[in-house]
Amino acid sequence: MSTHVRHPIWLPALRPADARTFASLYAVESFARATVSSVIPIQAYEILHNEQIVSILYTIVALLGLSVTLFMPILIRRFARRWVYTAGACLLAIGSLFFVTHTLAGQLAGMLCRVMGASALSITLNLYIMDHIRKTDFMQAESLRMAWSMLAWTGGPTLGIFLYTRYGIYAAHGAVAVFALALLALFWTYRLGDNRSIRPGKTRPANPLANIGRFVAQPRLRLAWLIAFGRSCFWTTFFVYGPLFMVITGEGKLAGGLLVSAGNALLFMAIFWGKAGKRFGGRRTMTFAYFAMSATLLAAGAVGTTAPLLTGFFLLCGAFFTIALDALGSTALMRSVRSYERAQMAAVYRTYLDFSELTPLVYSVVLAFFGLGSVFVTLGILAAVCGFITWRYLPKSL
Repeated sequence: MSTHVRHPIWLPALRPADARTFASLYAVESFARATVSSVIPIQAYEILHNEQIVSILYTIVALLGLSVTLFMPILIRRFARRWVYTAGACLLAIGSLFFVTHTLAGQLAGMLCRVMGASALSITLNLYIMDHIRKTDFMQAESLRMAWSMLAWTGGPTLGIFLYTRYGIYAAHGAVAVFALALLALFWTYRLGDNRSIRPGKTRPANPLANIGRFVAQPRLRLAWLIAFGRSCFWTTFFVYGPLFMVITGEGKLAGGLLVSAGNALLFMAIFWGKAGKRFGGRRTMTFAYFAMSATLLAAGAVGTTAPLLTGFFLLCGAFFTIALDALGSTALMRSVRSYERAQMAAVYRTYLDFSELTPLVYSVVLAFFGLGSVFVTLGILAAVCGFITWRYLPKSL
């Protein structure tokens, strides 16, 4: 019986990867990132004591993170996706070690590790999704992924602030390390592998500049990037300036954590927005979401510091409409990108997050002339521009 091979019984029993597989991975990853999402800007403010300098710090980190993102396809080609994903989870844990030093150098290193880890996780997860999910199912799969992460983004920021104020810096950032290790264990349990049948050929350029040129040359990809950039600008502003707004106006650190948690609690509405996109079309739904987001942000800016709680309410309304873009926006990329260049285009697409984290640089200039409410007005104008471009150029068939 030399041809008879015995296989472990449990290996074939693992079900193929589907939407729930990636939703569970994203949910655990979200816990690792959300737990200190409100702690980091407050910690930076405690170190620097100036919201403008905090904005500059975020800008420096975004610029450094952008270069890492553009070189991610080279890392994927060299080390394979599973190792890049593993490194991303490890970087989240390593970042916690830097944050607990509570120094400017440690803050910078921790934020950079966090950005690099998030970049590696995001790009590789998107590649796995495009390998295993049919194009016609992208909208439902993405809305499910957002909905599953709701618990993490709802409870995580408040949990982080509670641990930080009650038990100290080690407890808050230690929780991140625990979630990162849990993410690693879950990922290796699923045993996701690279789809070798669509790997880029050896003649395909890996140069980041060449990848940017290929991306920019495709109108549908440019539009997908803009849609993602606009909604990411909202979340960057919400996570950084929401807690800062509550602290500066005297509402307290806990109020900042609760504001972010309340906004993220609305992620369960991703299922609703997914159904709305299927019923009314992605173009109409995303355009409506952008214009509604713009209106609520302009209202928040108009109220400003005169009524902090009312401003917070308008920001929550903005979060509700932004979730529509979270649930539907990435389908513009997934339905447009060519299979043989997914890794390269996914890396360039991912720069929307790095560029959105440059918005604090713009805000630092605006804050030199106007009050804190001007941040929300500036973002509201950007949302209106994104809404118009989405309505004008996004195909009706999406």
